[in-house]
Parts: sequence; structure tokens; C-alpha cells
Amino acid sequence: MASTDPRRILSAACLLAALGLAGCATTSGGYSYRHLSSRDCMARVMYFESNRSSPDGMIAVGTVVMNRVNSGKYPGSVCGVVGQSNQFAEGALRKPMSEGRSKQLAYAMADRVLAGERHPKVGNAMFFHTYGYTFPYRNMHYVAVAGGNAFYEKKTPGTFRPGIPPVTAPVYVASRDTDIPAPVVARKPVAPVYVARSEPVYRPPVVLAAVRASAGAGAGGAGIDALDRRGLTALLLTDDTGLN
Repeated sequence: MASTDPRRILSAACLLAALGLAGCATTSGGYSYRHLSSRDCMARVMYFESNRSSPDGMIAVGTVVMNRVNSGKYPGSVCGVVGQSNQFAEGALRKPMSEGRSKQLAYAMADRVLAGERHPKVGNAMFFHTYGYTFPYRNMHYVAVAGGNAFYEKKTPGTFRPGIPPVTAPVYVASRDTDIPAPVVARKPVAPVYVARSEPVYRPPVVLAAVRASAGAGAGGAGIDALDRRGLTALLLTDDTGLN
């Protein structure tokens, strides 16, 4: 009776691959991604690794993937790089992409990277981690922050200035052939500016006279000096008494 155990089937497929009789594309965790295209793998790693509303961040993640593909130190395919164990988000090649607009954005950015576009600040970097985390290693040369991630190269300590670069506005510009909008950069709230009147509202002398009389009668001869001058000023400068 033929075995239906998926692990045995997968092992048999890999054995055939070793003999040159079939292809075998799996993660080190045993999940097969042979049904995925380079476009699928690229879109998936962008979707799960970057802020899902950040085209800039997705382009940056895609740049790292392509740097690894072309480095000779990692697998020579997009799916091979993304499928490596403990390198990218767990389940990036198998979890559902449930957010429709973010999925559309990821595929649009995947197309751009696979067509040759690269993030200008990421350069040759092949590593990144979530922005906000710090590590004690002295060989991390940070080059960019995008999509919630900090991107870095590994360099000899002392050959670069340490520190994470400040977060800047995205460099991504929406293309004319897609309806995906450029990202909206959040701005700090601006405090309201209150402009004083150019001149105080005129009050008839009778208002001031009545106030003086009231102050003199209730303050033991101290007169207007006994009043709260701020209150008096408010009375004379506001226009809600109907005496204009």
C-alpha cells in the first residue's frame, strides 16, 4: 500500500531531485514552496516583513532579498532566500495574505523590485531587524530605516560611525502605471495659533463708571484697586455684554 504520509512523500521528492529526476524546493522546516513563483515569494516577504502600508519599506525588504540572491552566499533564487529557516518572518511563504489592499501593494512593489528597482539607501545591505531594537554587536553599520525596519551591513568595527540613522520621509514615488498611492507621511500636530484683536472693543464710559462705583462700595474705600484687574480687563475687552 502506497504511503500517504506527506513527510515521506516530500522526502521521496527530494531523493528524486538528488538523482536529477525531479525538482525539490522546500524550507528547512519541510514546507514545500515549489508552487510559488519568484513574484509570489517576493510579495509575501514584503507583506509579512514590512509595514503593510509602506511602499518604501517593501522596496527596502525586496532590495535585501535581491542582494542575498546575487551575493553567492545565499540561495540563488528569491524563493530560496525567503524560504531559509530563521531568516525572515515565520510562515511568510504559507500564511494567508488576508489584507486585500496590502496584498495588492506588495505585489505591485514585488514587480518593481524584480524589474530592477532598488532602495537607494539600503545599498548592498543584506540584513535588517525591527526598528527600535538594539544589539551589542559592534559590526552593525546601519544604512536606512524604512517600513518599521532598520537595515544594516556587517562591517569591521572602527571603519564606520555607529548608530541608527534618523527616520526620514519615504523616498518611494508612485509610478504612473499603478493606482497604489504614495505613502502619506504623518506630521506632528500643530498647536492652534490665537491672534489677539488688533484693538480692544470700545466700551461706553457708563460701564467703567458702574464698575468703579461697585468697587468703591464693597472694598472699604480701596476703590478699583481692590478689583481683580484681570477680571476687569476681561470685562472691558469682551464683547458678550451687549453694550457695543
